[in-house]
Amino acid sequence: MAGDIKVLVVDDSGLMRLIISDILNSEPGITVVDTAEDGRIAVQKAKSLNPDVILLDMNMGEYDGLYAVKNILKRQKIPIIILSALGNTNLDPILEALKLGAVDYLNKPEKNKAKVRGISNDIVRKVRAAAKSNKKLLSANYSKIKVNNNEHTFNKKSNYDVIVIGASTGGPTAIERIVTKLPSNLPIPVIITQHMPANFVPSFAKRLNALTPLEVKIGRRDDVLVPGRIIIAPGSRNMIVRRNELDRVVVGFTSTQYKEFNNPSINALMLSVANVYGKRVIGAILTGMGKDGADGLEAIYKADGYTIGQDKKTSVVYGMPREVAERNVIKNSVSISGMAGFIVSCLS
Repeated sequence: MAGDIKVLVVDDSGLMRLIISDILNSEPGITVVDTAEDGRIAVQKAKSLNPDVILLDMNMGEYDGLYAVKNILKRQKIPIIILSALGNTNLDPILEALKLGAVDYLNKPEKNKAKVRGISNDIVRKVRAAAKSNKKLLSANYSKIKVNNNEHTFNKKSNYDVIVIGASTGGPTAIERIVTKLPSNLPIPVIITQHMPANFVPSFAKRLNALTPLEVKIGRRDDVLVPGRIIIAPGSRNMIVRRNELDRVVVGFTSTQYKEFNNPSINALMLSVANVYGKRVIGAILTGMGKDGADGLEAIYKADGYTIGQDKKTSVVYGMPREVAERNVIKNSVSISGMAGFIVSCLS
């Protein structure tokens, strides 16, 4: 129907194409305009149909998902969502697809194809969000990451004691762009919550750790927050920080559930950071849909910490940053390319 979100579904399984098409066509305002069984045909149909969103598998023989992402985004600015079982075993190709310009990803059930109906709400939600994404940012990015191995001249005492970052859709690439630009002698810790399936997080942390001289690790109970360490929240629980009996700040977890998002919750982490560190926090909300992190960043703002929102121009999805901007709880709106430098400039 006119005005509907037009979706191209790409998967080498005929049954999967049928199930996914049925899920999407059952939703008001969404229409599957066609399907394709590999990346080569997807490129052709993307050109002829110009869909609003492409839902794309990764493993499809010679002409796979990476082939499709590279060759579609060379010519057209179409939001691509990766829906693949490959993420259950190997996240690297999916992270590469995101770096190349895909906007989001979902784990597909590995064995029983019919179980994809169990994630139908997630599929629909991500398709709707992708249709609203910033299409100006969609392009195949082949540039190599330039890692900052340099030290920065800091004052003896930093103005802040911790950096906390929250992100969702578009976040993995945004976080990568920040982490790789932080100086090798960063004098305070960084803690990050990225909305991501639990089994993706180890590969994401490993990838970041290989891209920076700073230590990147997944948060475990009682891990101490130390200068130069970057801790990523696991995707299975809501990570917080707390003070232990030695008055050191360590990682903890909470069973509290939040209405915006859980496992991992940005609000959970940021609220705890505001409580523990008070005004000595730099908090940043990056690209993503929804409102997670707004309550937490507001708490940091009210504690007189320094609060940042990613700007609209560089946000793949200007949802979470829009929420904190509209609440007037950010002190500055910053582009993702300038985020690391801006944060470092706040420290001394």
